[in-house]
Amino acid sequence: MADVKKVVLAYSGGLDTSVILKWLQDTYECEVVTFTADLGQGEEVEPARAKAQAMGVKEIYIDDLREEFVRDFVYPMFRANTVYEGEYLLGTSIARPLIAKRLIEIANETGADAISHGATGKGNDQVRFELGAYALKPGVKVIAPWREWDLLSREKLMDYAEKHAIPIERHGKKKSPYSMDANLLHISYEGGVLEDTWTEHEEDMWKWTVSPEKAPDAPTYIELTYRKGDIVAIDGKEMTPAQVLAELNRIGGANGIGRLDIVENRYVGMKSRGCYETPGGTIMLRAHRAIESITLDREVAHLKDELMPKYASLIYTGYWWSPERLMLQQMIDASQANVNGVVRLKLYKGNVIVTGRKSDDSLFDANIATFEDDAGAYNQADAAGFIKLNALRMRIAAGKGRKLF
Repeated sequence: MADVKKVVLAYSGGLDTSVILKWLQDTYECEVVTFTADLGQGEEVEPARAKAQAMGVKEIYIDDLREEFVRDFVYPMFRANTVYEGEYLLGTSIARPLIAKRLIEIANETGADAISHGATGKGNDQVRFELGAYALKPGVKVIAPWREWDLLSREKLMDYAEKHAIPIERHGKKKSPYSMDANLLHISYEGGVLEDTWTEHEEDMWKWTVSPEKAPDAPTYIELTYRKGDIVAIDGKEMTPAQVLAELNRIGGANGIGRLDIVENRYVGMKSRGCYETPGGTIMLRAHRAIESITLDREVAHLKDELMPKYASLIYTGYWWSPERLMLQQMIDASQANVNGVVRLKLYKGNVIVTGRKSDDSLFDANIATFEDDAGAYNQADAAGFIKLNALRMRIAAGKGRKLF
């Protein structure tokens, strides 16, 4: 362990990473640099500075990454209409490559030869952090204490903190029974009663959203303006990406939108039940598909839908910085050149209902689509030959007496 002189730790200031900080100092006898990211989790990050200083840390990074997070990670993901296993909007997954990127940047700035994180050996995050780190700095050493130490319970962590005078409050406000992760895109909940897949989630667990039953009886209408596949304004007011997502979270949460209770397949092999609140993301997904419905060519739209599950899997499993994800992103971004316009939505008791979409780049032609007289814009007689040609292979097979089943 003598080869590690300085390590950059992803540090929240909570119990786990505070213990890790001290453990690194004692076990590796190295200097520790702390990095705390503000991704819009809704909690103060500045107190982490005082805690790190109290433990002798000299280089402390506390970075506001909200705009970069939404602009460079969330928005590109939503251009692909990304959903994992049909439901999950990847709120935790998409934050990890940014944290990995910043860990490596700080390691380069400070001359550190290692990075460290607090992800356990059972979860996906260890894979996401480390795949990102190795892609960006192949020779970096990664220290994952949960795979090395024997402090495998909360009580052991608390005892370690008490023994080493680590500033952690053993008593205070009631601790949530859930393991939670939050950023501007979502809040996740795991553990507690959720470990029984038959037990209903508790109503008081949710932080961002009212229940659909308690949502307003009158619908809320909003208009989202798109430019090259990204939302740039709400109700005509220009906003930055982070401002857009924060406002959609507020509006969506007030209307009971974005709750999810799923069992997902983790990359490490186990199934895990999680609950998620993603009000803004739920609105973004529905609206983006609406604006694409009038601006994308049919085959382009279908190809995107075919590739999306692979793209989603790459993000979920930690391959954001892989060449295949970067290649897919170039194709996805190219498809968004004409995804411009406005979508009107009605938000009502947990539902996101599209009520209108318009664009100067629309491919929808009312003269052709009309059920009224189209004045010769479309020759319906052409359909007969089209159908016969598409049926040719089936007609040949039927003529040979082939059975269908």
